[in-house]
Amino acid sequence: MASLPPLTPSSTVAPPQLRRQPPSFLPPSLSVKPKSGETFLSRHGRFTRTSRPNLSTSESNVASVDKQESITATTASPKIDYGVVGVHHVGILCENLERSIEFYQGMLGLEINEARPHDKLPYRGAWLWVGAEMIHLMELPNPDPLTGRPQHGGRDRHACLAIRDVSKLKEILDQAGHPYTLSRSGRPAIFTRDPDANALEFTQVD
Repeated sequence: MASLPPLTPSSTVAPPQLRRQPPSFLPPSLSVKPKSGETFLSRHGRFTRTSRPNLSTSESNVASVDKQESITATTASPKIDYGVVGVHHVGILCENLERSIEFYQGMLGLEINEARPHDKLPYRGAWLWVGAEMIHLMELPNPDPLTGRPQHGGRDRHACLAIRDVSKLKEILDQAGHPYTLSRSGRPAIFTRDPDANALEFTQVD
């Protein structure tokens, strides 16, 4: 093997043997892109090329490819159907069951579903009718904090009840001196909170 010429402080250009050749000087076997599925050799080993989007395409072409793939994935996926028919009930945590029943039954007029089991659970609770669905009050030691919550219940997690007359409910809350806020969008809806700061929405439907 021929020895490399010694480097001196005055040397400013690397010897020809150490210079990196530009891509145009690469052997044809490395400069030709193999087609999808072809196996090719490189100085790093043996590889099989798989198809992928051309990274040099314009953004519009990339968007078109992404859109087409999205449409294909949507049409190819089977419809998810396991028989959803509606909301059965909403669980609400409370610190004191009697205080909550006084609010939900005494002020809002919701009736207790006596047929639902409450004595078989490891905590106290009650089921209240909301039309054909229910609210399940659960007396547990971990209700949400009373402070640090948004003033408007619509900006907090909440349960929404459909009612016929928002103005009538507004009169009831006014007579009881119970705070509430109206919908920010101007639609007929009232937001209020129960004694445990659980947000409730009452929206008017025809």
